[in-house]
Amino acid sequence: MNRSIAMLLIGLIFGGGIGFTIAAGAGVTLDGHDHSEHLLEETGAVAHDHDKITVLPEGPDAPTLDVDVIKDGTGWNLRVITTNFTMTPEKIGTEHVPGEGHGHVYLNEIKQARLYGEWYHIDKVPDGDVALRVTLNSNDHSALAVGDQPLEATITLPDS
Repeated sequence: MNRSIAMLLIGLIFGGGIGFTIAAGAGVTLDGHDHSEHLLEETGAVAHDHDKITVLPEGPDAPTLDVDVIKDGTGWNLRVITTNFTMTPEKIGTEHVPGEGHGHVYLNEIKQARLYGEWYHIDKVPDGDVALRVTLNSNDHSALAVGDQPLEATITLPDS
């Protein structure tokens, strides 16, 4: 029994090594791929489309968004201040509910993260002045707007 396990392991090691060698010789690479631009197929929950905009009515109950940043020794602490809006990570991928959702954090228009709370630490910032943009998004991932204004805030992080 021990001998057959040893032979199996030797075969797997050599077979895998030969397979990787042949694949590399044929130009095959093991690159990952980015799902951030894909649209999900419907799987019972709501598929998300980052190009969709959900317009909320203007008025005293409309959500608002403001941001503040504080430099620290390892990067920036981002504070996201909202009114009439609740972060609901447990409802991501479900249908739109007014006043609920999550945020997206962008540096120089490159999405860095989903935001589920008031504070977020940014540890890696490109050199030079950097545009920091935060958007509020619905549970279905659509961008939110109040009237004709996107529900977003943009500030510039100075070169450190």
